[in-house]
Amino acid sequence: SSSIDAVIVPPLRMKIEDVQSTARQQRVAAHTHIKGLGLDAHGSALSIGTGMVGQEKAREAAGVVVELIGTKKMAGRALLLAGAPGTGKTALALAIAQELGSKVPFCPMVGSEVYSSEVKKTEILMENFRRAIGLRIKENKEVYEGEVTEITPAETENPLGGYGRTVSHVILGLKTTRGAKQLRLDPSIYEQMQKEKVAVGDIIYVEGSTGAVKRVGRSDAYATEFDLEAEEYVPLPKGDVHKKKEVIQDVSLHDLDVANARPQGGGSDLATVMGSVLKPKKTEITEKLRTEINRVVNRYIDQGTAELVPGVLFVDEVHMLDIECFTYLNRALESSLAPIVIFATNRGVCTIRGTDVVSPHGIPVDLLDRMLILRTMPYSLEEIIQIMSIRAETESLDIEDQALAALGEIGVRTSLRYAVQMLAPSKILAETNGRTSIHLSDIAEVDDLFFDAKASAAILANSDGYLA
Repeated sequence: SSSIDAVIVPPLRMKIEDVQSTARQQRVAAHTHIKGLGLDAHGSALSIGTGMVGQEKAREAAGVVVELIGTKKMAGRALLLAGAPGTGKTALALAIAQELGSKVPFCPMVGSEVYSSEVKKTEILMENFRRAIGLRIKENKEVYEGEVTEITPAETENPLGGYGRTVSHVILGLKTTRGAKQLRLDPSIYEQMQKEKVAVGDIIYVEGSTGAVKRVGRSDAYATEFDLEAEEYVPLPKGDVHKKKEVIQDVSLHDLDVANARPQGGGSDLATVMGSVLKPKKTEITEKLRTEINRVVNRYIDQGTAELVPGVLFVDEVHMLDIECFTYLNRALESSLAPIVIFATNRGVCTIRGTDVVSPHGIPVDLLDRMLILRTMPYSLEEIIQIMSIRAETESLDIEDQALAALGEIGVRTSLRYAVQMLAPSKILAETNGRTSIHLSDIAEVDDLFFDAKASAAILANSDGYLA
């Protein structure tokens, strides 16, 4: 007799998976941890807030500046962040940018960027000035949108004789959830519809003012038509066929300059075609064009269709600019369309580039007169330890308290930047030694392996350079 084996049914396992976040993993940069100025509701600095540590006075002053920018009272003013290297000047500027939000233009540049072989120094300064001024344009658009129910071209005899027939107009039927409408359209719109390959059952929208046709996708009523599809199905639009939409565009004045500086196509001769194919040289935008654009912008502002958003221009290492740039800045800061300019420098009393004149911060006295100056102070031991723990968290590193304290000591002895740079190598050493967290011994070993700037300078001072 054959015995029947019992079939063992395995218990059903529920499959639970982690959903991967779709947010892009950002690279950790030097100032990734800064999310704002870290002030309370009354504008007083919290000892640790949103990635900023210490520098209470400077942060409170920066908070006042942010308020001024918000009320648009700060245009054409300048702010100078002065302090020793590694005291958080760039961090302060980035924190101001974070506080202002993404809608306010923030244009960072370095003083040495102005030395280009193609364009004048003042031109690059002006370009960055214009980049830092935003324009918010409000436009009311009339839009017809819906699912296409019919496309009927009405043809007539060709007025030029011959056998051809021309399209005189097109009857387009559109329907939405609320109703349907028949539109009589110009033949040029019919040509656009053919280019977009619009068919019955597609969802399209037609702009009332320009007559531009955009095919959004296929109506999802047809979604079950085929088994395999390369189409994008979209639901039937809600509301009426004819809608009024307010479109808000954010552009900078520099975008407007560039758009108007380059001649748009038009030429069929060889030179024009070759010019458009070859990489265009950086063109200098003339003062005349800028004046023209300013006039148009001012007209828009007077009509109420646009508003100015003065942003922030951040010039790091400002002592690298020369006397020509400084005199140009004097004028640029006084123009009616000027952003808020934040300068940063780590120099004390030094010569102004391009002259023999010695001046504080390497900036001419008449320009310094126009600035509000913010001092950034060196960090204390506790603050350095705090910054190190924030950095470790940002770089997702595990670090023991003793190791943090040792890093703080190293930061005081050398510089904050050197201490921050030691974190990643220490992590690699810890992993090599089979540990997940950074131990005191790892910090000591990395400190032994690498030299900081001061130690290296001391070695060089004792020997005659490297050729000892």
